[in-house]
Amino acid sequence: MRLKFLLGLGGAVLFANAASLHADPLSKKTDIDFFRDVPSRNLKGLAARSDGRLVAGPALTELAGSAPADLLWCLTPGATPDKWLVGTGPDGKIFELTLNATKSTYVTREVAHLAEPHIFALLRLPDGAVLAGTSPKGALCLVRDGKLVARVALPVDSIFDLLPQANGTVLAATGNPGRIYRIVPKTFDAAGVAPEKISEANALAAHGISLFGEIRDRNVRRLARRADGQIVAGSAPRGNVYAFAESGGAPVILQENRDAEVTDLLSDKNGDFFAAITFAGTTAEVRITPPGKPGKNVPEAPPPLAPLPDKFTGRAALVRFPANGFPETLTARTNTAFYGLARQGDVLIVTGGEQGELLGYDLPQRLALTYAGSNSAQLNLLAPVPGAPGRFLALSNNAPGVALLDFAAAGPRSAETRRLDLGLPAQLGALRIDRLRDASAAKLSVELRTSSGSDEVEGWSPWTAATFDGDAWKAATALRGRYAKLRVKLPADASVAAQIGKPELYSLPQNRRPQLQDYRVLAPNFSVIPAAEPAPAAVTSLNQILQAGGAKEDDKRKAGFLSSQVVPSPGTQVILWTVIDPDGDNVVCTFSIRRDGDPLWTDLAVATRDPFVQFDTSHLPDGVYFTRLVAIETAPRPLADRLSTTFETDDLIVDHTPPTILEATAKRDGDRLLINVHGRDARSLLAGIEVNFNNGDHEELEQPVDGIRDSREETFVLEVPFSRVTGATSLEVMLYDDAGNAATRRLSW
Repeated sequence: MRLKFLLGLGGAVLFANAASLHADPLSKKTDIDFFRDVPSRNLKGLAARSDGRLVAGPALTELAGSAPADLLWCLTPGATPDKWLVGTGPDGKIFELTLNATKSTYVTREVAHLAEPHIFALLRLPDGAVLAGTSPKGALCLVRDGKLVARVALPVDSIFDLLPQANGTVLAATGNPGRIYRIVPKTFDAAGVAPEKISEANALAAHGISLFGEIRDRNVRRLARRADGQIVAGSAPRGNVYAFAESGGAPVILQENRDAEVTDLLSDKNGDFFAAITFAGTTAEVRITPPGKPGKNVPEAPPPLAPLPDKFTGRAALVRFPANGFPETLTARTNTAFYGLARQGDVLIVTGGEQGELLGYDLPQRLALTYAGSNSAQLNLLAPVPGAPGRFLALSNNAPGVALLDFAAAGPRSAETRRLDLGLPAQLGALRIDRLRDASAAKLSVELRTSSGSDEVEGWSPWTAATFDGDAWKAATALRGRYAKLRVKLPADASVAAQIGKPELYSLPQNRRPQLQDYRVLAPNFSVIPAAEPAPAAVTSLNQILQAGGAKEDDKRKAGFLSSQVVPSPGTQVILWTVIDPDGDNVVCTFSIRRDGDPLWTDLAVATRDPFVQFDTSHLPDGVYFTRLVAIETAPRPLADRLSTTFETDDLIVDHTPPTILEATAKRDGDRLLINVHGRDARSLLAGIEVNFNNGDHEELEQPVDGIRDSREETFVLEVPFSRVTGATSLEVMLYDDAGNAATRRLSW
């Protein structure tokens, strides 16, 4: 009779997870991957390898000195190993840098001031003269002893690269349009200065300049020569890679890209070559390309490598082009631009930006590396120092500067992680490093710090040293926070073969109280027959292990309990709850009741793991009852640390008293029979009437006359076609309330 009413109240009930005997460990482990968690700027003398380990790396030393210009574009060796020539912008000057590696300083001297804003390419010729490629007028200039001796403005906007050839000629890569010109330095030197732009081939030939090749993309950004004499070129803004015959002519496309820029090319003696390619984050042109003449869908762009106003959202890739084979991507980074390539033994070095990254790729082991980065936003390029194996000079922008990269430098080696999120506030435990190679645990310095805020700088505790106890590193004082940082150091005399494996940081998260998510008092006079618990899985899948156990047993038990049967049971009351613990602790519940006005609680279920209680109310006096649910953590949580939650409510009403029928009539009105019942209940809302005629007909009505069933006193009027009750002489009407109590009366007409 009342099952549909029970479902109306309890159909949306969410049954609780019955706490299992098993619980996950209270402590947590945070795996630290040095390659992922240590930024380039936080490395000194160490390198983070893509297998997550720390290995020995080069030292990057920012040289002290006054930057000669706002933008440092290009670099070429000078007359002696300690002297270098730098092309700059936006004033079009060439400077000579004199290095003092011992003192880590440099001084500058202006060599030439050209009438061009930006000098993008420099090449020192065998006779000491300097060839310069400029922008935005595309002027090719020859400087000797600080004086301009030859100049030609090519029919282009920019000259990006200069590549010397074995026969003494020089190839120049240009932009807008994308062309390659061949230059004969002696003829160019003898032709002198041409103030106007020259476009015709005969006029250019008089200056020792001829067209070597041309591409459809707007800019030829970089040039390189393969071992077999073939010339390869990289473009922008498409980012294609081309190959030209040694004599020039039409190119062959080796790789096609979109919205990209080939920022550098590096040849290998075996015929392979490598390309650094930066891809834009949007369909706009890669912004490290210098400006040309804006055309359709080509925005005016800042000069190459200029400070970018927004964070770079693109990606970059290092691609290998084998002598006989297809291109292969060796490594790639997101939100990072690749700028320059160099080689140290079997390792490729890649300069980058947004955060002055210095990267590497170990060719034999096929592993990516992160080296110590620059304080500047962008490392433009690297150039090997003549006569000093393992040393490179680096140019940087934003802020402009000069740095020395030394693979043979001895000194302290350290690495510091970025902010590590522990998930919630916790107390740090031990730090374990299970793999140390060619390094002594006793000489490895470990420091930790914590913070309750996510700011990278503000709010951090002081660095706290952790000591090695023969098994792990532990801080002497308790460290608490939501976030942590780790710093490791090796002494200057550490082996260059030292390796530090991926650490594991253990912590005890903050213990949080159990939470009551749902609490329902079902309609009385029904009981629950719990479904059998599902059998434990016979096998454990690999996915369950990788996903920290997969589906929890509590979830399986909940799914099974939702299929429990509900059956009529006079005098039975069922109360359901959903209690969860945010930390996965085992929880037990104690359920109690007391009648309003009575001081004592009666426990009906003590330390139960079930998410419900059902009990007989037939012996309880009528009235309003308070219910109390106490949820408390249990083992394996230590007794002193167990937290609890108490919930009280007066939702339980015990009502065994039937309603009172104040008036009941049955009258014939034409072709229908009108049954009018007016009643009142002392404690519960009236729910409806049922009518049984003595001819076997049965009718129900739960809609009162006023349309809203909301009172303990209601009037119900049932209209029945008289034809349906033909032959009947009387009826029995039953008025019932929400508690399932009923009063009856027999009527006739």
